[in-house]
Amino acid sequence: MPVLGLSHITFVVRDLERTSRLWTEGLGAVRIYDGSPQNFSLSREQFFSLAGIWVAVMEGEPASRSYRHVAFRVADEELDVLEVRLRALGVEMMPPRARVHGEGRSLYFYDYDDNLFELHAGSLEERLKAYARQTGME
Repeated sequence: MPVLGLSHITFVVRDLERTSRLWTEGLGAVRIYDGSPQNFSLSREQFFSLAGIWVAVMEGEPASRSYRHVAFRVADEELDVLEVRLRALGVEMMPPRARVHGEGRSLYFYDYDDNLFELHAGSLEERLKAYARQTGME
């Protein structure tokens, strides 16, 4: 198979330092690279490691707000703690979408640059089973 897995995710933001606090203090990521003062990419950037995922954050003009998002898996018992931390950092929390029983709870929020994130306490397998139960295809 030519695709081996996920390499990294990149987000474009206006303020790297403010966003760095969101990733480290809000989500528990570790900053592993800061491109200051020398820049090797299209713009100034920082790299983070979050649960083994390489996340790149670059300075620039973000895209417009949409439902396009990245979802990170979290333990259900951590959702309330994460919500408190994220609210303290001033991110915009979104109401959860309607759920099928058994697919797992989610927390949606926009960062300071209108990137949408989901913290999801569930798995693909759980979601597919919940959908199958809902449609009687179990």
